[in-house]
Amino acid sequence: MENENKDIINETTEEKLEETTEEILEETTEETSTTNKNDEAKQETSESPVDLQEEKIKKLEEMLKNSEDSHKRTLAEFDNYRKRTTKEKMSAFDDGVKDTIEKILPIIDNIERALKSHKGSLDDPLYKGIEMTYKNLLEILASMDVFPIEAVGQKFDLNLHSAVAHEENDEYGENEIIYEMQKGYTYKDKVIRYSMVKVAN
Repeated sequence: MENENKDIINETTEEKLEETTEEILEETTEETSTTNKNDEAKQETSESPVDLQEEKIKKLEEMLKNSEDSHKRTLAEFDNYRKRTTKEKMSAFDDGVKDTIEKILPIIDNIERALKSHKGSLDDPLYKGIEMTYKNLLEILASMDVFPIEAVGQKFDLNLHSAVAHEENDEYGENEIIYEMQKGYTYKDKVIRYSMVKVAN
C-alpha cells in the first residue's frame, strides 16, 4: 500500500515538474519573442527618422533645382525682352532720323541750286552767308552719320545710283557717271536717297 502511494506521489510530482517545466519554457519563449519584437521595433524606430530626413533632402534638392531652372528661364526671357526692346527703340529712332533727313534734303538741294546759279562775286556777303549755311548743314548731317553719295566720275552702282539719262561718249569709260542731277545720301551705310545721274556708254 505504501509502495502504491509512493508511486502515485512520484507520478504526481513528475507531472507537476513537467507542467512547471513546460510553463517555464513557454514563458521563456514568450519573453524571447517579446524581446525580439521590441528590438525590431527599436531598430525600425531608429531607422525611420533617417529615411524621413533623406526623403526631405531629396524633396528640397528637387525644389531647389526647379527654382534654379525657373530663375534661369526668367533671366533668359528678361534678356531677350531687353534686347528686343533695345532693337525696337533703335529702329524707331533710326526711322525718325531718316524721316527728318528726308524732309531736310530738299532744303539742301535748294541751297545747292542757289549757290550754282549765283553769277556775282564770290565775295558777295549774301553768297558767303548761303555757302556757310550749306557747309554747316553738311557738318550737322555728317555728325548724324549722314553723308552724300559720290557720283560724278564713279562707276554706276545700282545700290547707290539711279540712272535717269544715258549718253554715248567715247571720252568717258563704260557705265561712268558724267552728270549728277540730284545728290544722293546715306545714313549709317543705308541709302536714304539714291543719286539721280546721267551715265555714259
